Amino acid sequence: MVLFPNAKINFGLNVIRKRDDGYNELESVFYPLGLKDGLEFVENKHNKNTFTSSGIPLDVDPADNIVVKACNLLTSEHSLPGLDIHLHKVIPFGAGLGGGSSDAAFLLKGLNSYFKLGLSVDKLKAYALRLGADCSFFIENKPSFVTGIGEKLQALDFSLAGYFLVLVKPPFGVGTKEAYAGIVPSTPEFKLSNAIFLPSDQWQECVINDFETSVFQKFPFIAKIKSVLLAKGATYASMSGSGSSVFGLFKNEPEIGNDDFPKDYFIWKHWL
Repeated sequence: MVLFPNAKINFGLNVIRKRDDGYNELESVFYPLGLKDGLEFVENKHNKNTFTSSGIPLDVDPADNIVVKACNLLTSEHSLPGLDIHLHKVIPFGAGLGGGSSDAAFLLKGLNSYFKLGLSVDKLKAYALRLGADCSFFIENKPSFVTGIGEKLQALDFSLAGYFLVLVKPPFGVGTKEAYAGIVPSTPEFKLSNAIFLPSDQWQECVINDFETSVFQKFPFIAKIKSVLLAKGATYASMSGSGSSVFGLFKNEPEIGNDDFPKDYFIWKHWL
């Protein structure tokens, strides 16, 4: 079975408070993108799971890869044969795009469908949450207002159809722990669930990513990406998640050439 897990971007990311369990309460809007990995699994006769990858080199041991963890999670509770799993990695990691979470969630959905396990959407979300806070978003994969630690999802009637998106990632990531180290939780000035429905040219002042302040201070090259996108005419530009990718929304396709960003930057451009 061949699957195509997609990325997501964040519109706004407010860290509201630190909970007693150590996790941070947040709110954001998640929006799925057409940037995709390739994921395939086939049955084998060895009664053992194998994992291989291609594309962007992975920086973790295969046993620690979230796709393998997703497979092991279902295998531990359901009678499944051995599987050969191959991941072709296109979505950059350490980018705030949810690529690993998407890979894991799509594998859960794929195994459920292929082996007719009969797992409900809620059950799949429960499995996904055991793998990562934002994994459950990719089960239904719809624009959503996200609260809690990223697991509470409210579907939104929200579309960016007709916009041109430019996504840029420098050749380094920002670790989640590193990003959170500079965060001071606070109540946002604007209610994100309302602000997101304002015209997009008003978002720059009210759809805010709290991580930008500390991340931009430490990584000025990321701040530079945002500045370039806005200078090129983006109606809105923001870092996605805790970085390091930055995206810009345009009403027309901008002229962005090789001179605008270093050659080792990842750039993805697409009509939404």
